[in-house]
Amino acid sequence: MPAALTIPTAARPALYVRGLVKRYGQLAAVDGLDLEVMPGECFGLLGPNGAGKTTTIEILEGLMPASAGEVEVLGIRWREGRDLELRERLGIQLQETKLSDKFSVQETVELFRSFYARGPLPDEVIRRVALEEKRKTWVVKLSGGQRQRLSLACALVNAPDVLFLDEPTTGLDPQSRRQVWELVDDFRRQGGTTLLTTHYMDEAERLCDRVAIMDHGKIIALGTPAELIATLGAEHVVEFAVEGELELAAVERLPGVSQARSEAGRISLIVREPHVSIPALLDELSRRRTPLARLTTHHATLEDVFVSLTGRTLRDE
Repeated sequence: MPAALTIPTAARPALYVRGLVKRYGQLAAVDGLDLEVMPGECFGLLGPNGAGKTTTIEILEGLMPASAGEVEVLGIRWREGRDLELRERLGIQLQETKLSDKFSVQETVELFRSFYARGPLPDEVIRRVALEEKRKTWVVKLSGGQRQRLSLACALVNAPDVLFLDEPTTGLDPQSRRQVWELVDDFRRQGGTTLLTTHYMDEAERLCDRVAIMDHGKIIALGTPAELIATLGAEHVVEFAVEGELELAAVERLPGVSQARSEAGRISLIVREPHVSIPALLDELSRRRTPLARLTTHHATLEDVFVSLTGRTLRDE
């Protein structure tokens, strides 16, 4: 996890949102959202599909208008006559960027660089995303991780002040994900501001200074990853399943248990001291003559925070 971000109190937000609403007929995809992202910060928007993350980021990118509310990017409002100036300062990587299959890596980066008045040389950008050996390779011949790094290169060709990343590592293998993480870290070290949406909680904990958890178009929790995990009141999660039936009430008052929930045939206990709670659980199951089918433990995560708040997992549709 990155070190805590220190920002002067007088600093102006890089991204400022107040009362943001986006409606599609009677449906409010974004419903009164307030948000501030400070310069140099890597900020994560988390939530299940349909929570409003992509809609929010596309409004900030100027790709669609808001139904109501205030939006400022780098102190500028969209459609006040400064859109071109603002776009020169933004880098955008969409969930899926369509690139020409028959263009080489070099040609693709040169094309995107030609759209902007400022920025590094294409060769420098290619080196930055570690695609030098693929410089002459057609896009269609690239692996998924290489395409994602090329997509990120296209978002960096103008040396942006703000980088928007919408689920940048979905579908990538672990090595490719880590390569993208290194690129985001490098951008942050150089003072850039990043707004990131992701389904991967390890990614958010690894990259983000702060995160906001969204559900049904609203922010339901906001803070550093450590702060949000601390709201659970415990550091560990014990998940188990039994053969037969077991009421939640039988385990939710066990020693050291802060919260208990039941979902899809398994029970999860948020506990302060696993070495106390697990023996107590086993004793209770033995007393009830209820065989244990499975038991796992893990440190509490942002996903546990989300489930605790909403009763759903981050990957629920």
